[in-house]
Amino acid sequence: MEKESAVNRLIVIEGLDGSGKATQTARLAERLRERGEHVRRVSFPNYDSDSSALVKMYLAGAFGTHPDDVNAYAASSFFAVDRYAGYRSDWKDDLEKGTVIADRYTTSNAVHQCSKLDRSEWDPFLDWLFDYEYRLLGIPAPSLVIYLRVAPELSQKLMTERYHGHEEKKDIHERDRLYLERCREAADYCAEKLGWRVIECVGADGSMRGVDEISGEILRLI
Repeated sequence: MEKESAVNRLIVIEGLDGSGKATQTARLAERLRERGEHVRRVSFPNYDSDSSALVKMYLAGAFGTHPDDVNAYAASSFFAVDRYAGYRSDWKDDLEKGTVIADRYTTSNAVHQCSKLDRSEWDPFLDWLFDYEYRLLGIPAPSLVIYLRVAPELSQKLMTERYHGHEEKKDIHERDRLYLERCREAADYCAEKLGWRVIECVGADGSMRGVDEISGEILRLI
């Protein structure tokens, strides 16, 4: 296939736990490479890096066993620093060469941390968050955000299947049903306000749509 001209873009795939983000970022990367693009996949948090130390402590319950035990601004900083470190030391050159596809990004702070705040505080928090990460820290803003929408109850079921029924393996976000419901509400708000492209991942029968069907829809958006 003839190689296409370079496109510098950061594509983010966002969604609740179990929505298929890792699978779909891999599928999308494969299809874009087939087109001749330079593609790099990244995932946040980067648990293989020392930069995620505070994130791992937070999710393991070191600062409290409930997500609300760490306020939205403090928790956002844990995740933002991990992204900054990854960008500066790892994938900055890849973005200059072509396409970077991210499984989660600043958008996850928007979803998960808004859920800790009263709705009247969401807009001021989002203004602070994007100014903090994109202007003050200097990491790039996404070119496109694709939101994989699933119901919290299905997300919980998929996470339980991932851990083969071992509920103790879930982090403080994954095990909290009410928290995930608030995240879904915040994600829907952010998607509408910020112009994210929404893909409904649940079919009419209440089960997940096929992986190929969803990946095809993502590719059409790209």
